Amino acid sequence: MFGIYHGSIRFWKRCVLRYRDDMVEVLIAGGGLAGSLAAWRLAATRPDIRVRLFERGSTLGGNHTWSFHDTDLAASARAWLDPLVIARWPDYDVRFPAHTRTLHSAYASISSSRLHDVIAPALGSRLRFDAAIAHVAPDHVVLGTGEVVRASVVVDARGDLPVTVPCGWQTFLGQELEFAHDHGVTRPTIMDATVAQQNGYRFLYLLPFTPRRLLVEDTCYADGPEVDVEAARAAIARYGRAQGWTGHTVSREEIGSLPLPLGGSIDAFWPDGQPRIGMRAGLFHPTTGYSLLDAVATADLLAALPLSDAAATAAALRAFATARWNARGFFRLLNRLLFRAARPDQRVRVLEQFYRRPADLIARFYAAHLTRLDQVRLMSGRPPVSMSRALANLRAPRQIG
Repeated sequence: MFGIYHGSIRFWKRCVLRYRDDMVEVLIAGGGLAGSLAAWRLAATRPDIRVRLFERGSTLGGNHTWSFHDTDLAASARAWLDPLVIARWPDYDVRFPAHTRTLHSAYASISSSRLHDVIAPALGSRLRFDAAIAHVAPDHVVLGTGEVVRASVVVDARGDLPVTVPCGWQTFLGQELEFAHDHGVTRPTIMDATVAQQNGYRFLYLLPFTPRRLLVEDTCYADGPEVDVEAARAAIARYGRAQGWTGHTVSREEIGSLPLPLGGSIDAFWPDGQPRIGMRAGLFHPTTGYSLLDAVATADLLAALPLSDAAATAAALRAFATARWNARGFFRLLNRLLFRAARPDQRVRVLEQFYRRPADLIARFYAAHLTRLDQVRLMSGRPPVSMSRALANLRAPRQIG
């Protein structure tokens, strides 16, 4: 009897240890930018937390390029993000029909391939690829295979965003070009709007990663999310001929549409108590659509939370997203002036006027930290759009969907 008792104790100890080995405290669903940064930051700063990252594809980050100004992020955030940076420049250009300018502000880029090459090895066995997720709940996920994986906290970082607020769109198609000789572009051009203005505010975006590798992106501030792929390819080819580029091949393409809210409520992104981050949480710059600076801030926030309870985690993340949404109402007003008050062929005038503003104001705009005085400056002077149309669109439109 005594031997049987001790055998039972050993059996239950093995079961408990196996449960502890398999137990997941934080499961992040989606290995895009926000999910990858959050898992990486937790692994680096919270070894006490058992974190897992599930990605439906075979690599992290998809097929994207993310860029930022040094002034977008605190020095501490830039330090831990630095291993992901593939190129950095001390300044950049903008070009408009009546105005060309060089802004002396450091600019950097991250590629999805670098993100994968750095973060995937760092996560190791905490990362699971080819994990298509059929359902997400605060304490478990259901995979496409029917497998249920439980965790204390599940964070939804999937990038397929259901948009239920009124929006304009930034659409783009980028081609990474490989040249047989130096292309001659020495610094980024983040807006070359000297091209024909079609279907909205259109510009070319240039990132010279190396003397022989160049990302060229056809971008449009459009009324809908559709990307005319063939038209964008043709626009890039025309631009290349005008620049005298020869002897190059296309090594990669990236395509996307970023929502630019005109109004609505953060509640549209938070219909339930599910912890979420990234675009799905409404965490992106309202007027550029860029999500990097919010993804970095969210990763730091998660690393500072207890992460022992899904409801408490959801409440903290929602409060963070709500504070940012509420603080950025002026950007949604600017979006309404751009998309509703300005006709598509006039939108270039709005951006051209903006880029005549002081460099420090432009930096705060991209960092989403405009002061009250900045806002007054941006609304002062003769508007580049019809005054009656501007006044008619000051009020935010209601939620849709």
